[in-house]
This record gives sequence, structure tokens and C-alpha cells, in this order.
Amino acid sequence: MNAMTEIPMREHANAAGLLVQKPGLSILIPFYGDDPRPLINALGPMAERADDFEIVLYDDGEPDPELNRAICAHTDRFDLPMRVLTSVRNRGRAAGRNLLAGAARADWFLYLDADMIPDDGAFLERYRQAMADDVADAIFGGYVTADAEHPDQILHAALSRSSDHHDATTRNAVGATAFCSSNVLVRASVMRACPFDQGFSGWGWEDTDWAVTASNGFHLIHVDNPARHGGLQSTDELLAKFKAGAVNFRRLLDRHPELSGLPGARAARTLKAVPGQHWLRGLWAWTSRNNALPLRLRTLAVKLWRASWTSEVL
Repeated sequence: MNAMTEIPMREHANAAGLLVQKPGLSILIPFYGDDPRPLINALGPMAERADDFEIVLYDDGEPDPELNRAICAHTDRFDLPMRVLTSVRNRGRAAGRNLLAGAARADWFLYLDADMIPDDGAFLERYRQAMADDVADAIFGGYVTADAEHPDQILHAALSRSSDHHDATTRNAVGATAFCSSNVLVRASVMRACPFDQGFSGWGWEDTDWAVTASNGFHLIHVDNPARHGGLQSTDELLAKFKAGAVNFRRLLDRHPELSGLPGARAARTLKAVPGQHWLRGLWAWTSRNNALPLRLRTLAVKLWRASWTSEVL
């Protein structure tokens, strides 16, 4: 018995979700504390017009039972087939995405993070056209970052815009390492052959690992079909996330030694030879948190913080 079957699950299906007809596309939305209702509201009209979609949501451990109940009730308002899967314990990002793949009915999946919103009303139609044209086995549409709603989220927004906002031409030049699981169209057959590695725990790099692994046997491309990324975090949350993610980055490099030339790996190796890391991390954390300093300096500081913790595990 594998880990996924050992952890109890609940399922809520709206009236349309009880139908067994095979859809053309399964939209898969994992969440953990985030509220996916704005995303559902944005997708609903687009999907209902096409009439061959299903939406499957997965609550990874139900950290907020009230939110879970509200989301289940919200899905009952739609004629579009929807199901909400709920795990009684947290499984993690990789396992949750694999679980969604196992529950989906279509031959194509669209993974969307719960804090994403399609950039316009033609979002799903572009992916439908890509499916019809059979252009690739997996497609990353990219994303743009929403404006910060709180001053303490400005650093995260700036970091995201400087590091991750690239058009399809730029991302195609980079290749698989520019993939994120937040907005990915992928064949079901690819997910059966290449699931997410559940050895990654906590935050980070499981989607890069998946894309690099899948690219060895399947055709992956980038297109310009972005969704707007919300879910911006505070500076302290960002620092904690980057510290914890160092172990996953080491796992990525162990599994793919050819990625040792990634900028993060090069920076970590350089910092490993620099003495006084404990003192330097304190300086970089202070700089990152200081709203009075220029954003460019704060962004550099948080990158150095991340590289310093990565240097500990390389």
C-alpha cells in the first residue's frame, strides 16, 4: 500500500461532478490554506461555454475546515462538474499533484495553483487550441505577479518580477528549468509515465525536477498564456521558505548533476568559500526586511540569503 492510500480522503462532488462522462480537459487545483474561489469564479464561465471540462480541487490536509466547507458549498453553485478532494493530513506538494492526476478523468490536465487568476477570458481557449494542434506533450503558459496588497509583500512582488517574468521566447531558450507547476497543460499519459517525485518535501523545486525529468522523454514547450499570481508572502515568510528549500535544491542537483551550472548553484558554491556566513545571513536578513532601503538592494540580499543556506547543503 502506498503513502497516498494510507492517508484517509474525503470527496465532495457537486451535482454535475457526479456525472461519469469523460471530459476533454481536467483542471487540477491543489490548495493548502489558499482560497481558490476567485479562480473558480474566473474559470467557471470559460469552462461552461466549452462544456467539456471538469475541475478537481485538492485540499492538502485541511488546515482551515471552515474554508473547506465554504469551497465545497461554492462548487454546488456551478453546473460545471467539480469535485473537492480533502486529505485529513498534509501529503505535500508533489504527492498532492500526483493524487490529482490519479483522480482526473480527461486525457489532458491543466494544473493551476489556487492563487492564480487567468489574465483574460481567452485563457482556456488558447490551451484548447494547443491541444487540438497537438503542439507538445506539456506546455507552461507563464505568469505575471499581482500588485502587493500590503507593504510587507512588496519585496516578494519585486523578486518575482525580476526573476520569473519572461515571455515564451525567453523561456523556450532556457528550457525545462523555466517550467513551474502553477500553470501547466500536460497530457495524462505524461503524468502516468513521469509523476512528481514525492521525495521532495516542504517547499520548492519539485516542479523543476519534474520538468527536467519529463523533458528527457517528452516534448515540453513554453507559450504566452499567463495567469496572474497572487499569494504574495511577507519578507519573513519568504526568508523562511528559502531557508527550508535549500534541502530540496540539493535533491534537485543530486538527481540532475547537469544542473550544477544553474545560477543558484554557482552562487552557493561561491559563498561556501566565504567565512562568517552566520554574521552575513544576519546582515542579509536585516537588509531584506528594511523597507527604507532600495528594492534592488533588498532583492539582492534575499538572493544572497537563499544562496548562503544552499551552500550549507552542497
